[in-house]
Amino acid sequence: MLNRRTLRIKAMQAIYAYKQAEGSDYLLALDQISDDFAPDLNSMEVQDKKLLEGKKQIAQLLFKEWHETRQFETEETDKEIIDAVNRAIVYYQNLIKKDFKGYGNQMLSAVERIYDHYLGSLQILQVLVNLIEEEEDKKEKRFTAASGPDVKRFLNNRLVQRLLSNKSYLDNIIRRNISWGSDISDIKSAYKNILKQDEVFLNYLALPAPTLSDDFEIVKHIFKNIIFKEKNLQSLFEEQDLNWVENKAIVKSLVNKTIKVFSEETEEEPVLLELSANWEDDKAFFEELYNQTLQDDAKYEAMIAASVKNWDVERVALLDKIILKMALCEMFIFRSIPVKVTINEYIEISKLYSTPKSKQFINGVLDKMAQELATKGEIRKSGRGLIDNK
Repeated sequence: MLNRRTLRIKAMQAIYAYKQAEGSDYLLALDQISDDFAPDLNSMEVQDKKLLEGKKQIAQLLFKEWHETRQFETEETDKEIIDAVNRAIVYYQNLIKKDFKGYGNQMLSAVERIYDHYLGSLQILQVLVNLIEEEEDKKEKRFTAASGPDVKRFLNNRLVQRLLSNKSYLDNIIRRNISWGSDISDIKSAYKNILKQDEVFLNYLALPAPTLSDDFEIVKHIFKNIIFKEKNLQSLFEEQDLNWVENKAIVKSLVNKTIKVFSEETEEEPVLLELSANWEDDKAFFEELYNQTLQDDAKYEAMIAASVKNWDVERVALLDKIILKMALCEMFIFRSIPVKVTINEYIEISKLYSTPKSKQFINGVLDKMAQELATKGEIRKSGRGLIDNK
């Protein structure tokens, strides 16, 4: 299932994308200033290209000053230059505001789509059932005896029946509009060329009276060794999800736990799993982590610069800075998360996503900053077991 580390990673990826876009927005604003002072080719008047170029360079310098300090002081009185700078500032601010919201929404959508992939994976069982039923229908219309394994016995699999008729499953499929549509060629190919020749599947079909445990084991086998392993199906998943390589483990976990739940004999009808143990809390956590890290970016940038005095903060890798800023945000904002947990989580994330030397760097900087902030009383934690967070 989805855990907080995965959510931290999703937030980190969104912040990284935003930072890249922020750089592009800056260049677009400079381009706008260039356009403001480009010679008017349609004008009948003679254009003073040197004068226009000079105004452009002054305006761009003033915008660069504003970009670094969020203010610009000038004795420049040329209204055309001042207006161009102010237009560039407004243009830039609108772009980053749009990107801030856009990447935040994309982050949330990307996480929620994991649940759609979970449902889509379960729905492959329905596709297999449909393929078998179509095959059996064609067999009945033939005049010659059918050959091959008696796959219709799979239609009696109690776990499959229980899942595909389950109210929770059907409600989610309809509500989230999950469908493989008419293009099921890869699933069809896996069914005909792999599943129907699979030794474990053939042995299951040969059982005189499969138990519920047998039904569970064959469904587990199909997911583990075919649906989540077959090369063409993996390519199909990757087409639907650019992050399938890292999301696959979450989907597999959800599917495995689901088929286990549906294999248990209970009086109550089982329900599908949620994306996480408490999705609403987790959703609030990583949305706030994304929002506050970016909103307090300048504050955390200054703190990092002060802490790494022997380093040029500009030389710190962008991803490392994002990891440090997120960790600082988490220490300040989330009072119930122990400082040690926060530091360990971001060290692990740096191992997965940053440079080989980042682990030691992240560990050293965060440990030092956490101790300084705790000593100053700037980090306060509340809750059971959180008194000592040094």
